[in-house]
Amino acid sequence: MNSITNLTVKQLHQAADLKEKIAALEKELSQLLGSTTQPAAAGLAPKKKGGMSAAGKARIAAAQKARWAKVKASAPGVAAVPKKKGGMSAAGKARIAAAQKARWAKVKASAPVVPAAPKKKGGMSAAGKARIVAAQKARWAKIKAAKQ
Repeated sequence: MNSITNLTVKQLHQAADLKEKIAALEKELSQLLGSTTQPAAAGLAPKKKGGMSAAGKARIAAAQKARWAKVKASAPGVAAVPKKKGGMSAAGKARIAAAQKARWAKVKASAPVVPAAPKKKGGMSAAGKARIVAAQKARWAKIKAAKQ
């Protein structure tokens, strides 16, 4: 079959004439049959318009209003809040706090806090410093003697 790009001008005119004749015949046929629908343009089906009927919208709105009425009726003045799962009672918290206080009291009573002796700054004694100074003086004296 030929592509539309390979057709000559004469062939394109013939194709356009045939298309017009087909459209005219479809129109005539629909008039004879009493159909009110228009023929499909270029073989394409007409676009369907989506949406919801007014009755459908009304049913959904009524159902939503009923749900909210039920929620509001369960707790007057306050919307229903889902109950928190888990957690701890006040009595349970008090028992844990009392046990912790007892543990700390036991620790403090058994081991009195003794302040640690202050750390000594610098890690070298005076005698150590003196030895280093003497060794350095000896090295420098040796270097000076070698230069002379």
